[in-house]
Amino acid sequence: MIEFFIPLAMAAESSGGGPLPGLDIFIIVAFAAVFYFIVWRPQSKRAKEHRELVADLNKGDEIVTNGGLIGKIVKVEDQYLIFEVADNVRLKLQKGAVAAALPKGTIKSI
Repeated sequence: MIEFFIPLAMAAESSGGGPLPGLDIFIIVAFAAVFYFIVWRPQSKRAKEHRELVADLNKGDEIVTNGGLIGKIVKVEDQYLIFEVADNVRLKLQKGAVAAALPKGTIKSI
């Protein structure tokens, strides 16, 4: 007969002393805020800066590609650009593969 009352006593003890009711929601909101400020926002900012860089490319700009090639833009097309890495050596490259634009005169100083 005592075995019947032990589970009832344990159930009565566990029902009253739980964590704060809004703690679960607070943890989820805090996790989402951390994810937004540490991961999503900086990544979208870098993507926006890269889109602006690619949109502002013009003939004569000096660039560095994702592969590390340095050259001067000879022609800009819709999706591609042609840049010169050495005398009479021209390469066709997708605009998205441009890593950075260099200040004018950087190639001569290298």
